[in-house]
Amino acid sequence: MTSKQRAYLKGLAMTTDPIFQVGKASISPELTKSIGEALEARELIKISVLKNCMDDPREIATVLAERTHAEVVQVIGKKIVLYRESKDKKKIELPNA
Repeated sequence: MTSKQRAYLKGLAMTTDPIFQVGKASISPELTKSIGEALEARELIKISVLKNCMDDPREIATVLAERTHAEVVQVIGKKIVLYRESKDKKKIELPNA
């Protein structure tokens, strides 16, 4: 992903609300599966890491990205933004490099 594409996705993510929360249990198989399904449906999702989660948000983002075959767009504080192109139809048109 180019820096131009990443900047575009960051702009889109600014207006979206988190649809998942990572809590005390951290990353579970169920959470990973749900995030994978959400990425297929939406392509771009925002995740909130709650205060009671002791894991580092950057590590959580890396693990989730690996398990869901997504890309980490950004991690700011306790907010994670992930992107994965949908298999059937593109919903977000990325700018060219």
